[in-house]
Amino acid sequence: MTTLLVKNASVLVTMDGQRREISGGGLFIRDGFIEKVGASQDLPQTADEVLDLKGHIVLPGLINTHHHFYQTLTRAVPAAQDANLFGWLKTLYPIWARMTPEDIFTSTQTALAELALSGCTTASDHLYLFPNGSKLDDEIAGAREVGLRLHASRGSMSLGESQGGLPPDSVVDSEAHILEDSARLIETYHDPKAGSMLQIVLAPCSPFSVTTELMKKSAELARHYGVHLHTHLAETQDEEQFCLQMFGYRPVPYMQSVNWIGPDVWFAHSVHVSEEEIQLYAHTGCGVAHCPSSNMRLASGIAPVLRYRAAGVNVGLGVDGSASNDGSHLLGEARQAMLLSRIGAGVAGASLSGAGAPPLMTARQALELATRGGATVLGRNDLGSLEPGKCADFFAIDLNRLDYAGALHDPVAAVVFCAPQRVDVSVVGGKVIIRGGELLTVDVPALVQRHNQAARRLVG
Repeated sequence: MTTLLVKNASVLVTMDGQRREISGGGLFIRDGFIEKVGASQDLPQTADEVLDLKGHIVLPGLINTHHHFYQTLTRAVPAAQDANLFGWLKTLYPIWARMTPEDIFTSTQTALAELALSGCTTASDHLYLFPNGSKLDDEIAGAREVGLRLHASRGSMSLGESQGGLPPDSVVDSEAHILEDSARLIETYHDPKAGSMLQIVLAPCSPFSVTTELMKKSAELARHYGVHLHTHLAETQDEEQFCLQMFGYRPVPYMQSVNWIGPDVWFAHSVHVSEEEIQLYAHTGCGVAHCPSSNMRLASGIAPVLRYRAAGVNVGLGVDGSASNDGSHLLGEARQAMLLSRIGAGVAGASLSGAGAPPLMTARQALELATRGGATVLGRNDLGSLEPGKCADFFAIDLNRLDYAGALHDPVAAVVFCAPQRVDVSVVGGKVIIRGGELLTVDVPALVQRHNQAARRLVG
């Protein structure tokens, strides 16, 4: 039995049902779970370890609902800098085809280190190509050393160019092997219990890279084992045209036709959707991983996040692949979500005043997407807020810094409105993984050197 006491936070942002923000707040943690939350003087005064966070803001750990860790190896590739999604993919597929198992391991650690330093404590990754003998096991091994919770998606591509798909045949796999390996991974690694550090997700890549049969069989397999389903959907208008020509459906109705609708499903992006499709998501419990930076980078459009929220759709945030965002800063992604939503409101007429003005996303709503929203999308009722019974996942930022000078009249809003900052402390399951702004679990300078060597070899 181990205990941790967190005390004297300038503000403790609980994100609980009442959205309490406690001045001078703290937490008492036992064996990785929160036992008590409240004012510091009302908590036990001793523990095996004590964190005095005077001058800090404390928030629930952020939850990343969509990423491609391996893409940290191909950031800012010149030929892909100014392309939309389909052109970007065709440029990068041949480079990704050269990756090795060691590249998967290294890029996983790089992405997770970045995420941890941005406040993330749980990350879902979507690995959908496995060249040169690489496996999802390589990602899982790399993540285990960093110490964040991982939802590892066994992605897949089975529809190559020769069959009318987008990816080259060299990076697709047989459907029999995909399904066999998916079952192996679930049986080997998936942990559904509260406090789980690792869960497996089944995630055929996209409508333009897998067959209808694989979509159906993946849904059957996932529901047999009780795991979640994930894919890219309605990201671009090119995808919409592809689905209409290939399947005779828009993307969302196509998902209905292959049994990919329900509370165990979440989609990355969902930018181009109708009002009817938004209502379908809301009524069936489908989740959305909103990736604002990637959507801007690839000129994909603005997802209707406020309309989703108004309808009751579950929405979380994702940084998406680090070749379509070029960073893995999840607190920064919350800021981008807020700002991009406001651009969308401006297009809708935010210059209007009074009753005719569309609403603007607030800083606290953006933080809610990154915490409670992400937990709901991933199906995790043990994450997303700081309250008794939940996992002890949180981060702290020192407010006494140049970047927040003049903003301390509302420090909660400051962490979103002001320039995104690195965290000073991070705790996952009651274990400190960042202290004094330094990641304790991996040698970051050595990782950077190893990662850059791999990137140079791949890109040339």
